Amino acid sequence: MAKDDMATFEKCVDFLNAIGIQTLFREIEPGSFLPGLSIENGTIVVDVQQLQHPGDILHEAGHIAVVPAKDRSRLTASSIINRQNREAEEMMAIAWSYAVCIYLEIDPYFVFHAEGYRNGSDYIVESCGDNTYFGSSMLQEIGLTAGESKNSFFPNLKQWLRN
Repeated sequence: MAKDDMATFEKCVDFLNAIGIQTLFREIEPGSFLPGLSIENGTIVVDVQQLQHPGDILHEAGHIAVVPAKDRSRLTASSIINRQNREAEEMMAIAWSYAVCIYLEIDPYFVFHAEGYRNGSDYIVESCGDNTYFGSSMLQEIGLTAGESKNSFFPNLKQWLRN
């Protein structure tokens, strides 16, 4: 991992631990959905040796952040795909991770890299930036955003974890 990426990654880990999303560093079996990252019982597990895109940690954290609190401790990498509202949670995780980038003053392309998001990284960054990404209004619906009107709430969040 490049020195700049390592510093940004460590900033992300510190933030996640501070808001209550725990991280654990250990070896992961090869073949995880995102190389070097997994979710186990609401904790992000990181295998630094396999990690290809350090910004992916924020997207994975977004999955943990947007599920109802009662489900968080049971969330795993494999259970995400079977969740009833998985598509909505995916869009919210994307918007949430963008909001974290803005809050931490991190380039959004740290998360939305060219190798991910089915070649939609530019669209995501641009639509989140101009507040037209659908997932951002969903964050308002679940009570995470700071304002009441569409133009004042995103990317400012009043809380980082869904109740």
